[in-house]
Amino acid sequence: MSKVNEVVKTKNGYSLHIVQTEKYKTNTLVWRMKSPLKAEEITLRGLLPHVLQSSSKEFPSTTALRSYLDELYGASFFVDLAKKGEYHVMSFSVEIANEKFLKESEPLLQKGLQFLADAVLQPNAENGSFHEETVAKEKRNQKVRIQSVFDDKMRYANSRLVEEMCRNEAYALHPNGILEDVDKITAKNLFTYYQEAIQKDELDLYIIGDVNPAEVEKMCEDIFPLQNRQPEKVDNEGPVQSAEVNEVIEKQDVKQGKLNIGYRTNVAYGADDYWALQIFNGIFGGFSHSKLFINVREKASLAYYAASRLESHKGLMMVMSGIDAKNYEQAVTIIKEQMQAMKNGDFTEAEIQQTKAVIRNQILETIDTPRGLVEILYHNVVSGRDIDLDDWLGSIEKVTKEEITAVAQKVNMDTIYFLTGMEG
Repeated sequence: MSKVNEVVKTKNGYSLHIVQTEKYKTNTLVWRMKSPLKAEEITLRGLLPHVLQSSSKEFPSTTALRSYLDELYGASFFVDLAKKGEYHVMSFSVEIANEKFLKESEPLLQKGLQFLADAVLQPNAENGSFHEETVAKEKRNQKVRIQSVFDDKMRYANSRLVEEMCRNEAYALHPNGILEDVDKITAKNLFTYYQEAIQKDELDLYIIGDVNPAEVEKMCEDIFPLQNRQPEKVDNEGPVQSAEVNEVIEKQDVKQGKLNIGYRTNVAYGADDYWALQIFNGIFGGFSHSKLFINVREKASLAYYAASRLESHKGLMMVMSGIDAKNYEQAVTIIKEQMQAMKNGDFTEAEIQQTKAVIRNQILETIDTPRGLVEILYHNVVSGRDIDLDDWLGSIEKVTKEEITAVAQKVNMDTIYFLTGMEG
């Protein structure tokens, strides 16, 4: 079927995940660091991976670091930041050619792992401080990243909806940090924070490719010497429910209105009715055959786009649509009608089967790439569950109409956010 041979080993201070597969000509190494979202740390964490990516003790300039990657048959190294529920996750990824496919027998996997360890564990720092110029340069870049959300109105509207909806929750924070806090960061206090993160974060290392698991395990034991830790967990207080729907209308110089609506699903990843929620979202707004797309965009011609997506670890569903200001009331009404139709069980067996097929294809497509596979497998780390991919797909297949209608009753509108033009 879709068998993924993930072997998970508990090492000193981190979990090692090895997926042995002949599907790829490259080996992918992904180092992840997870910690609860906190306002006082978010901007430091938003900056840290970019500073670590720029240089290391071994390669004290970006030029030297990139030249070495070129020597490793054009290996790539990139970083990423994400929110997973109430956690902030830093990712460091190396993609490197598999030495099995090269004429010269060079220990590329070992060199790739050593490079990753150097970047993350041996940074370009001395006397308790990161390299000043590197930090200054990356602070400028960080400000650009934070401000770029404002320039992309689709992303901006989604970000503002989350801020309004989760006003008193850590999830309201943006993964890149808070603009006003960037200037407060120094090369010294960032290094102090880095040391704390290396000692306290939950650490996971993924190695995906045509590798020998026993050899990989031995390499990692030698290359990643870390201390055991008890990572801080998020205290999930259960569902947050507002008594009435919060409506926020913001005016800017925009041509097209952005109508974004947030719902509380009250269902988290891996819960018994999580699979039904996936199908619910697919029929409601997740795909091009869904109710939002057909009724809001196609039939009523009210929206340039209309879709919904889940934040599985936080129990949220977001509806995103682009509309003309004059269509605001009508669009909200039709979206509410589609939700009521879902609660009433007003959908067909054909829609259920189509949605199951699309979800299945989507998952299989995602695990076709090493990075996509890591995304899927990492859900288990965030949720603290152990759900096999075949069980995941099997659970989707078993979902019934009654289960979809039942999970629909749990989904409640929380916040309507509308970004409109000055005259709207």
